[in-house]
Amino acid sequence: MTKKVGSTGRFGARYGKKVRRKVLDIEKIQRKPHQCPYCSSLRAKRIASGIWYCKKCDAKFTGRAYTVK
Repeated sequence: MTKKVGSTGRFGARYGKKVRRKVLDIEKIQRKPHQCPYCSSLRAKRIASGIWYCKKCDAKFTGRAYTVK
């Protein structure tokens, strides 16, 4: 994995640059910590599509597929 392609390096030269760039942008957003709607801390992480978990207040809640809001 390099700086330029990030997590989409797993695709190699397949699927085209545009598609891989879109996937990279989505994955960057979904993997960063999000703000918990209950305790307002930046400790919410995605555990499945649309299911989020806050490590601070131990809350499990639903949201969008790639972002909380």
